[in-house]
Amino acid sequence: MPVTSWISRVPAPNATVQRTLAVAALVTQIGVAMTGSIVRVTGSGLGCPTWPECAAGSLVPIADPTRGQLHQWIEFGNRLLGAGVGIVGALVFLAAVFARPRRRRHIWLAASMPLGVVAQAVIGGITVLMKLDWWTVSLHFLPSPVLVWLAVLLVKSTYEGDAKARPIIPRPLRGLLVAMTFVLGGLLIAGTLVTAAGPHSGDANTPRLQLPVASLAQFHSDWLFVFLGMLAAVGFALRITGGTRPVWRSFWVLVAAVVLQAALGFTQYFLGVPDLLVILHVLGSMLVTAAVAWLWCATRGRDELVPGYLGGAGLRSQSAGTSPANQP
Repeated sequence: MPVTSWISRVPAPNATVQRTLAVAALVTQIGVAMTGSIVRVTGSGLGCPTWPECAAGSLVPIADPTRGQLHQWIEFGNRLLGAGVGIVGALVFLAAVFARPRRRRHIWLAASMPLGVVAQAVIGGITVLMKLDWWTVSLHFLPSPVLVWLAVLLVKSTYEGDAKARPIIPRPLRGLLVAMTFVLGGLLIAGTLVTAAGPHSGDANTPRLQLPVASLAQFHSDWLFVFLGMLAAVGFALRITGGTRPVWRSFWVLVAAVVLQAALGFTQYFLGVPDLLVILHVLGSMLVTAAVAWLWCATRGRDELVPGYLGGAGLRSQSAGTSPANQP
């Protein structure tokens, strides 16, 4: 039997299943970034000193008379969660493949979840084998915000069709939003440099980035101020051009996330970077990324999915006033 015929015999997942899996992918992508920060602040990065095994000859933690097992289990727990993220990603992809009619854009977004987990696992393995060299740790973190962004697009995709996106804000404002997204990327990269020079290396014996942490923190703050200025400019532009209610809701959620994240960052700096605030700051970076991605989605319209479409119903055009972007 041809593969396509076999796939067509599998019951199509309904909209609730598709959306639940997409939200699960988003939540787990954020969660694995948080557990990675726990590994760092507890100095457990080399709790499992090899990869893909945890210890030589064992996939799971083993008794260690000198270091004990706590660091092993913290690192191993992060690896287990990564495997869980991979399982969720695989389910997301299978649900997209079995949906009828199949939607190319939705399948590609779904495929990015398991592929991203594989890439993260490989980078994580390189990081461990290189004994947590600071640049490998930074490189290990950076795919997380990208995958969170894609997960937001995936969630949004379960509510819309594959028609070409129609911008619902003026071109100059779209350009400003694109520029703000690039600044967000610079802000995240600068944050990894601060961490690379700071006290949380993931292991007590790992060399740090040999640059003054205070200077790097100022560099990170400079990116933040640019981002805040662009965010304020987006708000003024929306005020002038008249954004829709969904756009405004997305904007204010982003403002709240950015203000809380900035306050958290300054607080942890002045308190000497306590462990708990580091973990919350990583969480905040993922939430800010998700909020920017959702604002991006809110400013672009596509055909809306009729309830049940992911099980095979149909589309309706947003041009008829049924778009969420045009609803109060």
